[in-house]
Amino acid sequence: MSSSSSSAPVFHVPAEFQAQCLAWQRAGQRVGMVPTMGALHEGHLQLVRLCRQYCDRVVVSIFVNPTQFAPGEDFDRYPRDLDADLDLLRPYAVDGVLAPAPSAMYPAGYSSAVQPGKIAQVLEGQFRPGHFQGVTTVVAKLLGLARADVAIFGQKDYQQLAVIRRMVTDLNMPTEIVMAPTHREPDGLAMSSRNRYLTPEERERALVIARALFRCRDRVAAGERDARELAVDLMQDLIDGGMDSIDYAVIADGQTLESLNVIGDDAVALVAGHVGRTRLIDNLLLTK
Repeated sequence: MSSSSSSAPVFHVPAEFQAQCLAWQRAGQRVGMVPTMGALHEGHLQLVRLCRQYCDRVVVSIFVNPTQFAPGEDFDRYPRDLDADLDLLRPYAVDGVLAPAPSAMYPAGYSSAVQPGKIAQVLEGQFRPGHFQGVTTVVAKLLGLARADVAIFGQKDYQQLAVIRRMVTDLNMPTEIVMAPTHREPDGLAMSSRNRYLTPEERERALVIARALFRCRDRVAAGERDARELAVDLMQDLIDGGMDSIDYAVIADGQTLESLNVIGDDAVALVAGHVGRTRLIDNLLLTK
């Protein structure tokens, strides 16, 4: 563990982090966790602020998890700057930061994994095979290390949130999963660590995602209930707006993520695709 008087203790050894969290809980304090892959931005800081409302102690993990990246994805170039991340966290007085090396989380001989269910097989599961097994495995490990009473996840990764909620329910894990609304730039672009990959021209084109989603939500608010027509128009808006490729643009049930024919009480629009070399995802709740 390393620390300074002006920043949170940084734990590189998972067992030391776990011991600290256990000590807090034995003292009757609630522990909340914000799992991240670093490259922090205002969206992450919003999660930290929300976590403080739920818990006595707030911990943040900064770990670029190799098991959720497929070959050819951006694991090697994913931005990493622990010092910058710690600087951003400093004003929020977090109580601990877990920043382990991959070898500390997956030591020699490691061979176990959490197998996610049906909800992980659609959308991102189709385009990123194995991704959610990596996510559920690392999140199960992180929540176990923190013995977290609460964990905060952002709505931007909506399917990830749904998969984690399903895992926590199915495995009788005691952690309450809380969703924080997507944090957006003033022009509507959903904040993401991958936004820094975009050139100025690409970033301008990326705005089509939020605009298309907002248009879809406005149509639902105005009374449109044909989810199939909405999905077709959502896709066309993205094409017309200059996305280089589109993996999916769907209107789905907010719980199962199955595509809808008719808008119901819990519907969400989800988009994934590329602008330049950068893959972006976004979503918007249409009802509920």
